[in-house]
Amino acid sequence: MANANKLDWQKTACILCENNCGVIVRTEGRAIVKIRGDQDHPRSLGYTCNKALQLDHYQNGGTRLDTPMRREADGSYTAVGWDIAIREVAARLGSVRDAHGGKSIFFYGGGGQGNHLGGAYSGALMRGLGARYRSNALAQEKTGEGWVDAHLTGGHTVGDFERAQVSVFIGKNPWQSHGVARARTVLQEIGKDPDRSMIVLDPVRSDTAARADLHLQIRPGTDAWCLAAILAVIVEDDLLDHDFLRLHTRGVELVLPTILTIDVAAYALICGVEERDIRSAAYLIGTAESVSTYEDLGVQQGPNSTLVSYLNKLIWLLTGNFAKSGAMQNHSWLAPLADYSLTERRTPVHKTPIFGGLVPGNVIAEEISNDHPDRFRAMVIESSNPAHSLADSQRFVQAMEDLEFSVVIDVAMTETARRADYVLPASSQFEKWEATFFSLEFPHNSFQLRAPILEPLPGTLSEPEIYSRLIAELGLAKPLWLTVLRTALKLGRKVYAAAFLALLKLDRDSAALAPYLLYETLGPTLPHGAKAASVLWALTQKLHLDHPRAVHAAGHKNAESLFTAILENRSGVNFTVDDLKGGAWRYVPVANQPVSLAIAPLLSSLASLRTASPKYTSEEFPFVLSAGERRAFTANTIFRDESWRKRGGTGALRMNPSDAANLSLVEGDRATITTNRGSATAVVEVTDAMQPGHISLPNGFGLDLAGGSERVGVAPNDLTDSDRRDEYSSTPWHKHVPARVEAWTGGR
Repeated sequence: MANANKLDWQKTACILCENNCGVIVRTEGRAIVKIRGDQDHPRSLGYTCNKALQLDHYQNGGTRLDTPMRREADGSYTAVGWDIAIREVAARLGSVRDAHGGKSIFFYGGGGQGNHLGGAYSGALMRGLGARYRSNALAQEKTGEGWVDAHLTGGHTVGDFERAQVSVFIGKNPWQSHGVARARTVLQEIGKDPDRSMIVLDPVRSDTAARADLHLQIRPGTDAWCLAAILAVIVEDDLLDHDFLRLHTRGVELVLPTILTIDVAAYALICGVEERDIRSAAYLIGTAESVSTYEDLGVQQGPNSTLVSYLNKLIWLLTGNFAKSGAMQNHSWLAPLADYSLTERRTPVHKTPIFGGLVPGNVIAEEISNDHPDRFRAMVIESSNPAHSLADSQRFVQAMEDLEFSVVIDVAMTETARRADYVLPASSQFEKWEATFFSLEFPHNSFQLRAPILEPLPGTLSEPEIYSRLIAELGLAKPLWLTVLRTALKLGRKVYAAAFLALLKLDRDSAALAPYLLYETLGPTLPHGAKAASVLWALTQKLHLDHPRAVHAAGHKNAESLFTAILENRSGVNFTVDDLKGGAWRYVPVANQPVSLAIAPLLSSLASLRTASPKYTSEEFPFVLSAGERRAFTANTIFRDESWRKRGGTGALRMNPSDAANLSLVEGDRATITTNRGSATAVVEVTDAMQPGHISLPNGFGLDLAGGSERVGVAPNDLTDSDRRDEYSSTPWHKHVPARVEAWTGGR
């Protein structure tokens, strides 16, 4: 760990998006004074974007919490010691469990873009309490896609963009939002290679779209019609990979008839794209040696999002672009981020489908604010800010007031923390052992365990330690379990492993608390205080058991060798290496081989496009607002310091010049944006990157910072409506909000 009194370079990672690029930082005291890319990082290879260079604004820019806080009857907060806080929080959770059952306790969070290690330990606490329901940010984005994946290849798929002849981005702007490792470098390489091409489907002429060989600038919300038309050309003109379909799929005969009814010319008119461009896209895809696609929030937070996921995946499956170089791939996991089971689950009150094991964010408030006996009555919220990030913020804020108990674990007094009964201060992501499980690469998949680069802020604890203390206070673990494992560990890890597995089999109650047992027995023996890394030992054991060949190919002779490499290598390690040709099939469950192409309800939705309307605007709300656009200087709300932005610091409303002229607005004017849920004001930015009738506000603004400073920009979810959601996954329509814009007339 860094000596607080000297300059030092240390390895860690950026925590602002799922790429988690490796960085080397220089510290001075508690400040991060210099940042550069880590060339030894196995995935990012020295690459960073401009946002990573501002990480000290996370570490030192905002007002940190340094003591537990208890909310009093008058709404004020009182500082309390850790022993009191743990005792009282445990008592309140236990009281709700005893009165209403563990299923009434709901968990939200478990880490953002940079901190997942505590999530294993939160799971132990919640399982120990008997809790059944949880959610996080993925339920606002990826659950519809995950449900489609579960039907098709049985797991998450990733594109091989470094090798793809044709790269397709659907509602995705990797130049700003990344998602692809070394995104800007890869996009530049595609642009320089005359044998490669890039297609972008996006209503905005984004930074990525401006670099595309073919930009299908569709009307907002018409992605499904555009993709359906591309599919129709592929099928009508027989651009199918018949050998792949024969060898690796079934049910194609159930899919093709619906596609053949599509009127390409009519659908082109609906989405506002020239028919010849749709046909060009289909031929680029259908004749390419390899194709990779990436769909993201631009479509996953809009109308027909689950159908769009299905159409996207049909495009690359029907053309045989799976499990080969440059194509789509299933991949290994150290720990899956979601459940790809098709077992049906529903929320307790309104019976909303649960995909991926995650309760949809749009239904959380309605599962709380009711008088049903099975409603959610308590919440544990960790490293997340749902009062700001969920649709219809005020509805969720009211739901928090309707809870019998809530506790927030976070580094700052966020918008959510200010509504909680208790707030427990966590150490920052650079003050503890940390990691993420965004290991989404193929053929090389990597993982980085990050050592702390600073001492914890006095008065804070890591999330694993907080959960461990709550579990102990609640008495959820039998003392005998700990005694058996500690005794076995004295005889070596082989004996420990045998004892651990035997305990889980002989006493099934212990399985729920497995991460806690590892933390308290194996954890204290790990070097450099890496107690929280103990759960990785179990994960590496399972990975090696399931995929020994891929682990060996990555240079690890066994699970213990891999675990040691993870502990020792500060830049991270490749934990699996697979063959580009066919290797992805090893990660496709047997039940999904061959791939069953027909998903009946989605085929019905595809057929319904013929008579469906893509228009959700009205005379009252004539604009489509994209709420939460990624821009050069926007990031998630862990940056609670407005000074980090070098430009774009006002959070401007972007609109087309013709719309601005019609409203008598010019660059720099203030405008009022109104939706059916609220109003806000923003500075106007006029740009022809936006289509007429389409406006956008950035993410990461509208925070209520400590000290009473004036809010900068708009909190997007003051304007969104939680009732607007996907018909299958209930993911929100953040990117398709009917709105009205008027010249600002004064006031806030």
